Amino acid sequence: MKRDAAGGGAGIHRLVVAWCLGVVAFGLVGMPRPGAAQRDFSKVEIETTRLGSGIAMLTGAGGNIGVSTGPDGVLMIDDQYAPLTDRILASIRALSDEPIRFLLNTHWHGDHTGGNENLGSRGVLIVAHELVRERLRTEQFQPLRGRKIPPSPKPAWPIITYEDGITFHLNGQTIEVSHVAPAHTDGDSIVYFREADVLHMGDTFFSGMYPFIDVASGGRIGGMIAAAERGLEIAGPKTRIIPGHGPLSGRKELIAFRDMLITVRDRVRKLMKGGHTRAEVIAARPAREVDEAFGGGFLKADSFVGIVYDSLQVE
Repeated sequence: MKRDAAGGGAGIHRLVVAWCLGVVAFGLVGMPRPGAAQRDFSKVEIETTRLGSGIAMLTGAGGNIGVSTGPDGVLMIDDQYAPLTDRILASIRALSDEPIRFLLNTHWHGDHTGGNENLGSRGVLIVAHELVRERLRTEQFQPLRGRKIPPSPKPAWPIITYEDGITFHLNGQTIEVSHVAPAHTDGDSIVYFREADVLHMGDTFFSGMYPFIDVASGGRIGGMIAAAERGLEIAGPKTRIIPGHGPLSGRKELIAFRDMLITVRDRVRKLMKGGHTRAEVIAARPAREVDEAFGGGFLKADSFVGIVYDSLQVE
């Protein structure tokens, strides 16, 4: 398994351009504390969607949160930003009076791990892929602002890690956590609640929008496609799918996302094989046929095409 936890690599300088074009508007990349400190969270409301079997999806600012509640306690999937922790906990208390026992991070970005320190300091056991722990405990680089990101405080680090996956048996659910090949980052996991037939894809799935692929953190377009394929192997016709960003979805939306990724990847690759430069590939508008369906999110087509180009350069 490749371990490139320090970031960097051949694509990092090219990635700066893609970040600057599109990521600022959404604030998605959610790098730890620096990004969160500049945002105004005072008006963010946490909304709860109950999915049955003690499972819910919480939305607010940052990545979608999954929650399992029941007599065995609470398991959270991701935790958004630190300033939202109290509001998130209030929403969970409305679902259950049981303590939060586990917090699972689907990857290391601050819009999914920003509350780790708050929860870890309260005794919640943080679980993640081993590369998530490595990135949180070591200095990283933020291409957007061209600056280094200091390690997260120790209470924010996962204390239980895995390489390929882990299974929780909690609240009557078999909760299967699987690490996927480098996709959004190098430490992505997807989570399947087998009995409830609910799948949390983390940021390997952005429903109805172009995804950000963090090439500097090992993310790859090929891995994003493979993760979508893995999700489709799991998901049946009635599976509810929680994306990292976007509305609650199902198999239909994931298929459309997978097909979009393949279309853009293949067209960008063909242009690259023809000797076209990054600027020329973007100018050729290889995403034009899918832009109506996926161009309404934070990341616009030119930025996404540039990121795909950067990824293919290092794959």
